[in-house]
Amino acid sequence: MPTFIDFAQRVCPYLELRPFHRAYYRVLEAFAAGRIRRLIVTVPPQHGKSVGASVLLPAYLLGLDPDLRVAIASYSAALASKFNRRVQRIVESPEYASCFPRTTIKRGGKPSGYLRTAEEVEIVGARGGLLSVGREGSLTGNRVDCFILDDLYKDAMEADSPLVRENCWEWYTSVVRTRMHNLSRELIVFTRWHEEDLIGTLRQRERVVEAVAWAQLDALPADAWLHLNFEALKAGPATEIDPRRTGEALWEERHGAALLAQKRRLDPLRFECMYQGHPAPREGLLYGAGFAEYGTLPEEIVRRSCYVDTADTGDDYLCALCYAVDAAGTIHVTDAVHTREPMEVTEELVARMLVESGTPHAMVESNNGGRGFARAVQRLAPDVRVEWFHQSGNKEARILSNSATALHRVRFPRGWQQRWPELYAQLAGYRRVFRANRWHDAADALTGIVERETADGPRRLRAVRFM
Repeated sequence: MPTFIDFAQRVCPYLELRPFHRAYYRVLEAFAAGRIRRLIVTVPPQHGKSVGASVLLPAYLLGLDPDLRVAIASYSAALASKFNRRVQRIVESPEYASCFPRTTIKRGGKPSGYLRTAEEVEIVGARGGLLSVGREGSLTGNRVDCFILDDLYKDAMEADSPLVRENCWEWYTSVVRTRMHNLSRELIVFTRWHEEDLIGTLRQRERVVEAVAWAQLDALPADAWLHLNFEALKAGPATEIDPRRTGEALWEERHGAALLAQKRRLDPLRFECMYQGHPAPREGLLYGAGFAEYGTLPEEIVRRSCYVDTADTGDDYLCALCYAVDAAGTIHVTDAVHTREPMEVTEELVARMLVESGTPHAMVESNNGGRGFARAVQRLAPDVRVEWFHQSGNKEARILSNSATALHRVRFPRGWQQRWPELYAQLAGYRRVFRANRWHDAADALTGIVERETADGPRRLRAVRFM
């Protein structure tokens, strides 16, 4: 019995399998073997998700068990039928016959009595077959042993529509779930479009476990979903399944880090959703796109400083914001370092930013190694006065209570969305519901600046005029 990877390479010798494809196919093989019953895979566009899940996997499933009833659903019946026809071409190939000689389909008019159309095909001499259907299509009378849902939303316009999302959920609960039985399996493979798409709604209502280790393939509770998310640019910590370094592209040869950075600059929030698998809401945002921008600094600047929030954990960002305060008390962010690089790298980045921007003073939170960080920056930038302090205030209360002041008093340089796309994405996508945010670093640093530059804020700096 061939492995899924061996099978894929035999029937599709043109396949380019990068390390993440092999990891993806290994998880799909566990699904085909029944070791995983409920699987969610989120992959960036044009990275081969459908070839694996909606073309090769159905053929492999029917080879393992010709009695299996498999269904493929997509946003349109035409796309689902296209997948079906591609599966049929594989099943009737000599390469497939060498792997699974018992699984055959009707050719021409023979054998008679078996169904073969673009929407449905039956396995000769068995009870199984493959059915394709568009979103909101009917499945009346059809038992489904394995359901594959591939991209139920055509584009952002559909996913952004509350009506389309509600109709999709209604179809899923009233059609898909009603065709399934105790041993049925579900695979949902998407590019994310919206936080309340089908995956987002399932995450709110059912147990979802993030896939990080191979042992999970054999230890998942029967009622839980396994979620495998491949970020286009690695942001989370390295795992057994995805051991890439931070910032490394998923498929450098086809969609390199430089190209992905360009896409991120165009629309950071949409990039986080589609390419990173981390959708942020357009509603219920704390800041949104509300920050004003400036072209040039005012002539009269009374104070320059920098606020540094060091990373609390290995998954957090360091956020250092240089700023200038004008005579009216308006805060102009001038430079930023917002990164998840290790401390030995960020020390040099922050010190260089302070020197090159002419910032004479820096404040470093000492809560998590900040004191050592401050000493290192002071050594690298001896002309800058570097101080550290302990932040004892409640983070949630501080951020929420100062948000209106931040929107009113803070200005960012024009084009900051392209200059610091990750910083922009964190601030613009920051939610009012505190626990719903994955990262708080940018909002925390911005809040610290507002607190220190507000008249009644704690430990306000003495006003100094800089020429």
